[in-house]
Amino acid sequence: MKELTSEAFTRDLYLTGTTETALSQPLTIGVEEEFLLLDPASGSVVPAAEAVRDQLEGPAASRVVFEMARFQLEANSAVHTDLTRLQRDLLEIRTTAAAAAGRAGVRLAACGTALCGNADIPPLVNGRRYRAMYDEFRAVMRGQGVCGCHVHIGIPDREEAIQVSNHVRPWLPVLQAITANSPISDGGDTGYASWRAILMSRWPTAEPPPYFDSAEHYDRLVAGLLTSGAAMDHGMIYWLVRLSHHLPTLEFRTADVCATVEETAMFAGLVRALAATALRDVRAGVPAPQIDHTLLRAACWLSARDGLEGEAMDLFTNRRVPAWHLVRRLVDHVRPSLEESGDWAIVAPALRRLRRRGSGTARQRAAYWQRLHVPDVAAMLVEQTVAVPGVLGTGEVA
Repeated sequence: MKELTSEAFTRDLYLTGTTETALSQPLTIGVEEEFLLLDPASGSVVPAAEAVRDQLEGPAASRVVFEMARFQLEANSAVHTDLTRLQRDLLEIRTTAAAAAGRAGVRLAACGTALCGNADIPPLVNGRRYRAMYDEFRAVMRGQGVCGCHVHIGIPDREEAIQVSNHVRPWLPVLQAITANSPISDGGDTGYASWRAILMSRWPTAEPPPYFDSAEHYDRLVAGLLTSGAAMDHGMIYWLVRLSHHLPTLEFRTADVCATVEETAMFAGLVRALAATALRDVRAGVPAPQIDHTLLRAACWLSARDGLEGEAMDLFTNRRVPAWHLVRRLVDHVRPSLEESGDWAIVAPALRRLRRRGSGTARQRAAYWQRLHVPDVAAMLVEQTVAVPGVLGTGEVA
């Protein structure tokens, strides 16, 4: 819900490996993950962010920061070019934050929405910005405090980054489906794979990005949104892909927070490969697909409802197909980039395990419908949050 503040994200680091003429190195990558703090007995959110922050220890502690609601924390990875190192980094941060949560008497959970509900205005972290957001947007704030995963890809040339945004637009719904992890809210099954996406869509700017003619066009639209009041500041430009206003990155904001570190790393690898593939097309003069914005929004809604286990809209053919059909198309599209960066060895087995085990949404639903008991879902989420890559739950090994 906010711009990065961690010192781990620095302009110089994001410039690594992004020369103007060729992708001589993998594009730099960094990840934000947002988490809930839960009562271990009920699964309800607990406004304990300050207490957990006080318990943080170790090198990763400085990269765990406050989010909008006092029952949330945000973790910021360092900037990486190696996906294996990013995965280790994410696990270290999650483990550090989970240990601090345990010492504070709560549990850290990677889940997109509050399981037992959060119907009112969430308890806000102290700060002028969030109070101003409430003053400006009022009831839109009800039920907020949702948790996403944002991936930053280092592309310092703004004109190139804008064209990459245009190229990746058709793939945003399938990226959303892959990471859907928020079907349970208000104590029951919402019927949506990503209820977080639906809650976020109430914000005026929370939608797929338009097709941009240039960086100047992007800046002109942002200025208009700020003037209208639809966005209070640059941090409230909630497009599913956006330029960072203070970092040389393109930020992908489609995802729920992923249930496991392995799934986060897999998603980050797919995003980087998609951006690298698009960047090569931009430099080769390949035009971006002209995808109608209304249909793109509809496709994102369908992915939020159905997730990986249902259907998705193929925006290249305007047909509904099984979601996994589009996943295969995406993988085929970006596989050369995955192999060149070395990420194929991580992404491919993680996708196979995701297909076998089911998405984060499917696993939440399985846990919930067994006894219609929200604490069962909470316990599963807490365990998955710090699961070692390749392992899920109590000892299930890849």
